[in-house]
Amino acid sequence: MRWVTFDCFGTLIDWRHGIATSAELLFPGYGGRLLDGYNRHEPQVQAASPIPRYRTVLTEAFRRACADEGLELGPDDADVLATTFPYWPVFPEVGAELSALRSAGWRLALLTNCDRDLVSHTRRRLPVVFDAVVTAEDSLGYKPSHAHFDHFRAVHEPATWVHVAQSYVHDMVPAHALGLPRVWINRLSQQPADPSILQAVLPDLRGLLAAVESAA
Repeated sequence: MRWVTFDCFGTLIDWRHGIATSAELLFPGYGGRLLDGYNRHEPQVQAASPIPRYRTVLTEAFRRACADEGLELGPDDADVLATTFPYWPVFPEVGAELSALRSAGWRLALLTNCDRDLVSHTRRRLPVVFDAVVTAEDSLGYKPSHAHFDHFRAVHEPATWVHVAQSYVHDMVPAHALGLPRVWINRLSQQPADPSILQAVLPDLRGLLAAVESAA
C-alpha cells in the first residue's frame, strides 16, 4: 500500500482565513491580531493533562487571545471558532492535486490535531475521499508528538509512506525524526530553523504528485 498522509488545517484548509474571519465577525479590525494571539496560546492549551478536546482548545485559546487585547466576549461568543469551523475554506488547488495522487494509485489519509466530530464536517468539504483519518482523540496526543504517526503505522502498516504538511514544527520535525519521506508546503514563505531536515518544498500543493513520488 502506498500512502500519503496530510495535515489538514493549514495544508488543505485555510485555517488562518477561518480564524481571522471568525474573529472579525465579533471584533471588526482585530482579525489578524486575534489570529496571532490564538497561535500563541494554542500550544499551551493543548499541553494540558489530560489532553483537552480540540473544541475546548479552540474556545480557550481564542478566549485568551481576546483577553490579551482587552476584548470582552459575550456569553455565547467564545466558541465562535468551533461554530464556524465546518465552513473554513479549502485551498483552491486541493481538488486537482489530490485527484492526481488518487489516480496514480496513492491512498490518502489525514493526521489531524482535531476532534472526530469537527473533522467529519470538514471531510464533507474536501473534494476527494480520504481512506483513513487519525485525530487527536484517536492518538491521545497533539502533534508535534509522535502519537498520530505511531497510531497510523500500527493500524495501516504502510509499505510506502510520504507525509505532506504546512507546519514545520508540528509535522516536518516529527516526520524527520521518524525517518519518513516528507513534503513541506511552505504557504507562508517561512524560514525553517533547520533547512537540512527538508526534502521537497512547495509553496502550495501544485505539483504535489511529482514531489511525493520523488520523496518516496
